[in-house]
Amino acid sequence: QVQLVESGGDSVQVGGSLRLSCAISGSIYSSNCMAWFRQVPGKEREKVASMYTSGGGESYGDSAKGRFTISQDNGKSALYLQMRSLKPEDTAMYYCAAGYAQGGGCWFAPIWKYTYWGQGTQVTVSS
Repeated sequence: QVQLVESGGDSVQVGGSLRLSCAISGSIYSSNCMAWFRQVPGKEREKVASMYTSGGGESYGDSAKGRFTISQDNGKSALYLQMRSLKPEDTAMYYCAAGYAQGGGCWFAPIWKYTYWGQGTQVTVSS
C-alpha cells in the first residue's frame, strides 16, 4: 500500500516561491509515474507536472513551464515541486499522485491511471 503525504503549502505574495514535498511510504514499485496535480473549487483537477518513478521524463503543463520544477530524491521516498514566480492563478490545492502508465508516458496518462493520492496541500498566492 502506497501512502502519499503532501506538505509545504502556504500563503505567499505574487512573485514568491514555494517548495512542495510529498513523502512516499509503502511499495512504489507498482507505479511508474508520479505527478503533481492542482484543483480549485468548481474546476477539474489539472495535471501540473509529471515524471517517471525511475527518474527522467519530466513534463509540465503550459502554466508551469519555466516556473515549476518536479524532482524526487534518490531514495524515491519523496517527490518535490519547486514553484517560482508564483501568480494568483496558481492558487489551488496541490496533490501528489502515483500510478502506472503503460504507454504514452506519464504526462499523457489519464487521471484515472493515477491510483494513489495524497490529501493535498493548499497554496494561496495573493497580490
